[in-house]
Amino acid sequence: MAETVQMPKLGFDMAEGTLVRWVKTEGETVKKGEILAEIETDKATVEVESPYSGVILRQMVEEKAVVPVGTPIAIIGAAGEKVEKEPAQAAPAPEVSPDGPSAASEAPPDKPVTDDKAPAVKPAVEAPPAKPGADDKVPAAEAAPPAGPTAVAPAPAPPSPTNGGPVKASPLAKKMAQTSGINLNALQGSGPGGRIVRKDIEMALNAPPAVTPVPTAATPEPKPALGLSIPAVEAADVPPDQHVPVDRLRAVIGRRMTESKQQLPHFYVTHDYDMAAVMEMRKQANELLPEDQKLSVNDFIVKAVALTLRQFPNINASLVGNEIVRHGHVNVGVAVALESGLMTVVSKDADRKPLRVISQEVKDMVARARNGKVRTDDIEGSTFSISNLGMYDVEHFVAIINPPEAAILAVSSVKQAPVVVNGELKVGTRMRATISADHRVTDGAEAAQFMQRLAIYLEKPIGLML
Repeated sequence: MAETVQMPKLGFDMAEGTLVRWVKTEGETVKKGEILAEIETDKATVEVESPYSGVILRQMVEEKAVVPVGTPIAIIGAAGEKVEKEPAQAAPAPEVSPDGPSAASEAPPDKPVTDDKAPAVKPAVEAPPAKPGADDKVPAAEAAPPAGPTAVAPAPAPPSPTNGGPVKASPLAKKMAQTSGINLNALQGSGPGGRIVRKDIEMALNAPPAVTPVPTAATPEPKPALGLSIPAVEAADVPPDQHVPVDRLRAVIGRRMTESKQQLPHFYVTHDYDMAAVMEMRKQANELLPEDQKLSVNDFIVKAVALTLRQFPNINASLVGNEIVRHGHVNVGVAVALESGLMTVVSKDADRKPLRVISQEVKDMVARARNGKVRTDDIEGSTFSISNLGMYDVEHFVAIINPPEAAILAVSSVKQAPVVVNGELKVGTRMRATISADHRVTDGAEAAQFMQRLAIYLEKPIGLML
């Protein structure tokens, strides 16, 4: 019997996702647990596994389509099995603006959907009328690539018609071109039917100018460096301003952090930890481990935090409506810095796992996140988060709570510092950490006790091995 695969809900606040790529094609055999498709959420691009085994009888949506949670995306069944009814296809993926997913959508391709696919829902923004014959070939002006790299016009110019017809570009691309002074006629579109889309504008903004500006005076020769490794900089070398559209992840980070800071009554407690014992234990452990399995300072912190959270259920909690949910599982989120922003990967049940397991799992999840191949389990279910900037020589900072969690720990660098021991001034190894907590869920005294108890595990790390 054929089974329907629906767009999964990959987060508590996820309403829709973009089907970035089909990993398995229509007619191909797939096993339960194999990667079926890549789906982009507000947080990341996630590899989604197939919930069934069989043959992919029908793919309901095209790549790059935005699909609401619960919408059928594929039908899997036995080879040769007939599929009589198909749900409608989702609308095309929208371009992302600072306003988030409600921004103007990409115009759909001119070519109609064929009979073997479900009809597409009419998009909110209609494409410009296509000239007769546009289904078969791209107009000459669009098909001819510009000379050299994508050209940027030397002066702002509004979009102009090509061969008497309108330039094929999405509404957002046209707006970006007009704002940035880019001549759409000089661009080669990468969208359906040669349509110019947002990424074409971004490439044009980042490409070096192909047109030499008309000089108003003799261009001065660059002066040689005066015995320095840094060359002298002339006024003509000042780069122009760049207008970079806010991508989906950055827009979501901005929205969620603004809501958190405005709606959650944050308070902060800071503690200095003696890390000498952790650093010595880490050194001894890493002498016995292969290069790809060596432990990081953050691995010790994740384990110590997880064991401490067991004793403070009010901090391992979430506020849901009028209830405080004290989580039974201790799932520690670890913030990962990506080019487009921050993502949190989750060490599940970290209080029950040995250090080596935590270390390897976090390494694997971070690698997948940076390669854009995260899995659903990698980023969901955290009950408490850690933001560690220790690798950047940071003295102290505070972090914003990641809702619906009740707290987050900001970890700074491990440094040598002057300390007083038994009335004597000595050199110590110290690390400063600050907890940001939600005052609706916990109070200052409880947060301070949490930080004190955390010190027991960090300053006597043998407890992390028991």
